[in-house]
Order: sequence, then structure tokens, then C-alpha cells
Amino acid sequence: ESLTPAMAASAELAFKEASDSGSLLGGETITVVRADSTCVDAAAAQAAAESVISQGVAAIMGADCSGVTTAIASNVAVPNGVVMISPSATSPGLTDLADKGLFFRTAPSDKRGGQVLADATKDKKIKSVAITYTNNDYGKGLADMYKIGLASHGIKVTTELAHEDGKADYSSEVATLASAGGDAVAVLGYLDQGGKGIIQAALDSGAFDVFVLGDGMVGQSLVDTFGKDLEKSVATRPGSTGKGAQIFASVAGAANIDPDAPYTASSYDAGALLVLAMQAGGSADRASIAKNVMDVANGPGTKIYPGELKKGLDLLAKGKKIDYEGASDVTFTKEGDATGSFLEQVVKGGKFETTKQR
Repeated sequence: ESLTPAMAASAELAFKEASDSGSLLGGETITVVRADSTCVDAAAAQAAAESVISQGVAAIMGADCSGVTTAIASNVAVPNGVVMISPSATSPGLTDLADKGLFFRTAPSDKRGGQVLADATKDKKIKSVAITYTNNDYGKGLADMYKIGLASHGIKVTTELAHEDGKADYSSEVATLASAGGDAVAVLGYLDQGGKGIIQAALDSGAFDVFVLGDGMVGQSLVDTFGKDLEKSVATRPGSTGKGAQIFASVAGAANIDPDAPYTASSYDAGALLVLAMQAGGSADRASIAKNVMDVANGPGTKIYPGELKKGLDLLAKGKKIDYEGASDVTFTKEGDATGSFLEQVVKGGKFETTKQR
């Protein structure tokens, strides 16, 4: 609930831009239907997806978390021939999903994310780490990749502990982590769920004051809660400092969307790719969208950036080729994964601040 409002608003910004252009399929407009995938309840997520598909949606921008994304794709979207573009499902397991060419993601896999987080840990001169992760596909996948990255740098993992979200108190989990020791604790969870609780319990007990934070932990609400207590910590999240990101900052800011919030850029891009794929095939037919996503994302053709959807739509209407760079430098692998870049961030001056792109 701390991450998804800005994500949804970013995707809807792309849909509005396409609708207002007058260029989409000769003047068509996008009608948005929202549904809550809950992040944690696969059955509820599937019911939500079934509801929107029964309403005749052309495609799905989503889902958010990896577990529910897998459930929706496998059990609802793929059987119904509906394209999904997730802006934030990062589990490595999604790469090998039997998706019939219908699943894409504009956030890079945790296979790369884990290595980047390990690189940031090394540069922080941390020699030993206790790891705790949210007990789902995202947490386990990121933890596995992070451990491989740590091993490549000779950094010791003192212990590894799954935590359940939704608990009122995490002192017992922190006690277990503290007993194993470590220069820092890596928290691979969610900033409004168990991950936040782990940090609270660690600070309350004095067990740790250095935190290595996965992308699900990055958000202003975490800094608002803990402030300067996070200033010794380091985090990574998907993102870019390139031309598209700079343009998106202006476009999103004009719409009162925080361009630095996690997954906002990838959400705008997911929405943009769907409308551009419609235009490329001259149809909002589900199969036509699926056929054209890769073409508009990977070019070759005229580069298209945020705020330039009308330009892209007009070129496609004339039979020209485009290469959608978007806000996050979109390029897909043959499996539909974003190659992606990452931002290393620290807490400074009451917010997450980017120190480098990786």
C-alpha cells in the first residue's frame, strides 16, 4: 500500500497521454479498470484478475509482487490469452514461466538485482551479513541471488532467516539474527510489512544499526518512520539516471507523481508499451498486442521517451518503426525480461538519495 499508488498513477499517466493524443487507433481512448492483487494472497489475486478479464480488458498492467504475478499469469492471463506487463515482479523464476509469449516485465530480475545488492554491500566495506527475507517468491529469490553475489566477494553470511509479514512484533526474529552476528543485517522484504518490523525491532534492541535494503524496502515512508537511524545503511532498486529518466522526472512531476518512488518509471513504461503495441498492430485485440510488444520495445526505429507517446503513435500509424526507450531504458531479453539498470541509494537529508547507477 506504500508503493502501488504512485505505480498505478504512473501507468494511468501513460494511458491518459495516449488517450488525449487523439492518435491511438484513429482516436480511441483507454478505459482503466483497477483491481487489487493484494501482494500476498494468490487466491484473491486470481479472483481480481478473473474479474477484470471478464470485463473484457485488452491487457493487464501488473501484477505487482512476484508470487501473485505468477499465480495470475499461470492461472488466469495466459489461459485467456491476455498480455501482462509487470513493472515490479522481480523473481528469477518468472524468466522461465510457461507464458506463451504473453508475460513481460519492465523491472529487471533479481538474478541481476541480487548481484548488484552484493556489489553495494562490498563497497560499503561490510564483511559479514545476517539475512532476513519475506517468506515468498520475491524474498526467497532475491535472497538466493544475493547470497551468490556475496560469495563472489568473499562476504560471510552469518545466518539466513525467513520472516512472515503481518506480525505485530519481530523481536524473536531479530534475536535470532543478532545471535549469529554480522556487520549488518540485509532486509529483503517490504517497507510497510515485516521488513519495517525487523528494522524497528533491531533498533529497539540495539542489535543492528547498519541495514542492507532490497528494492521492496525503498520508499519515503520508511525514512519518515526511521529518519537518521537509516543513515549508515545502503539500498539498491531498479532505476536509471539516463535521458529517459530525466524526462520522466519532469513529466511525472507535472502530474504530481513522485518520479523517484520505486517502480514509477517502470509502471509508466509498462502502460506506454501496451498502447504502442496496440498501435503497431492496428488493433486492441489481445493477440495483436502480444505480437507487437517486443517490436516497439526493442526497435530498431525512432527512439521514444516519456511525454512523446503521440509522436510514437503517429509514427506507427504511418508504418514507421520505433524503439521505445521510455523512462527506464527499456530493452527486453528474448524471455521478456527487462535488462535494466539499478540505482544505489543512501538515506541523507530525510530521503533516499542516489549515489550511483549500476
